[in-house]
Amino acid sequence: MKNKNILVLGDILAIAIVTIIGFVTHGEGSLEYLPRMAVAFFPLVITWLVLAPWFDLFSAQVVADLKMIWRPALTILFAAPLALIFRGLLLNAPILPIFAVVFTLTSAFGLVVWRFIYFLFVKK
Repeated sequence: MKNKNILVLGDILAIAIVTIIGFVTHGEGSLEYLPRMAVAFFPLVITWLVLAPWFDLFSAQVVADLKMIWRPALTILFAAPLALIFRGLLLNAPILPIFAVVFTLTSAFGLVVWRFIYFLFVKK
C-alpha cells in the first residue's frame, strides 16, 4: 500500500488529538501535564501499532472499503485496555473502569473519524 505511511501517521495524530482533547476537557492542557499525557499516549500508540497489522488495518482492501470502517473500533477494544495496563504499571496506579470505558470509546471515535476522512481522500 503506497499510502501506508500517511495512514500510520494519521492514526498516531488521531490518538494524539484525542489525548490532548481529553486532558484539555479536564483543565489539564498546560505543559505541566505533558508527562501524564505521554503516559496515556505512548502506550496506546504502541499497542495500536502492534495490533493494527493483525487486524489488517493497513491493507488496501480494508482501507478502501467503507464497510470495514468498524475495524479500527474493534481493534481499539483490544489495544486500549492493554495500553491502560501499561499506563497503570508506569504510574503505579489503579485503572478506573469509567476511565477505561471513556478512553476506549473516545480513542475508537477518533480513529474511526480519521479513517473515514482518509477513505474520502483515497476514494477520489
